[in-house]
Amino acid sequence: MDTTVATTGTEGQKWGGGTKPLNASYGKLMMWFFILSDALTFTGFLAAYGFSRFKFIEEWPIADEVFNHFPFLHGTDAPMFYVALMTFILIGSSVTMVLAVDAGHHMDKKKVSFYLLLTVIGGLIFVGSQAWEWKNFIAGEYGAVKTKGGKILQFVNVNDHSERVALDEFATVGPRELAPYGNSEGIWFQTSGDYGATYTLQEVMQGFEANPDITIRTQQLVLNEETGASEKLVLSRADALAKLNKDAVGVVEGANLTENEYGAPLFADFFFFITGFHGFHVFSGVIFNMIIFFNVLLGTYERRGSYEMVEKVGLYWHFVDLVWVFVFTFFYLV
Repeated sequence: MDTTVATTGTEGQKWGGGTKPLNASYGKLMMWFFILSDALTFTGFLAAYGFSRFKFIEEWPIADEVFNHFPFLHGTDAPMFYVALMTFILIGSSVTMVLAVDAGHHMDKKKVSFYLLLTVIGGLIFVGSQAWEWKNFIAGEYGAVKTKGGKILQFVNVNDHSERVALDEFATVGPRELAPYGNSEGIWFQTSGDYGATYTLQEVMQGFEANPDITIRTQQLVLNEETGASEKLVLSRADALAKLNKDAVGVVEGANLTENEYGAPLFADFFFFITGFHGFHVFSGVIFNMIIFFNVLLGTYERRGSYEMVEKVGLYWHFVDLVWVFVFTFFYLV
């Protein structure tokens, strides 16, 4: 039985099925489907972050004060410098991935392996940098006091309200209450309710009273009539002392899922979740690239006559880099 094939308006062109949609292989199509679904996931996370920030805008931390560390430069105020360096490294790894894909099109095994290795190194540096940033965010730098309503009171210089003052600059560790733990010979360490904090609330209040050059900055936003910009409300010494005696309930150092010395705890929740989720993607991409790298060295794709696998993992890597641009914008710039 003869097979009838539908012809188009152009002589010699026929369609009989079996062609590749958009001239893409099955593997590439599946990678695009994954990227699309993952993009929707990140979109939902970032939209939730934006909504929460708008709702709690008065309590939201100032990015320049939170991310102002730089390796080996302890005490140096370098707002956003290290985050910018991380971003540059990740975008640079995307460039090396482009070069690896291009070398694969030319069946150049040596260049493919070289540029893939650079991509892996860039990804590892980025993941390590995120871990270092997490460590500093968790440990904190200045410390603060929390109130009954869960608000944060930060300490600043009376003469320069932009200069934060750390707890260790005015508070002193005093004697601790020790109580026996059961019938054993061990000792249970108690800090009068401020579990996990270096200083007790009483020690912080005593140090504050003894240092007249320090006052308190609240989370309330007010309009500066001179500059026209919004800034945190700074209390006078008398109001600061009254606020501490009336509302202070504990000491906060660093950030976790329940407390955040820089402001709203919700900021820390989003930071850990979204940057951690993205970091997991980058780490996964590093593993994928390492597998492809070793396959290149073994000559697997030379024998197949195609480096399409490099191109597939390259699509994923470019997606991860693009997502970081949005995460960087939402968390650090806006």
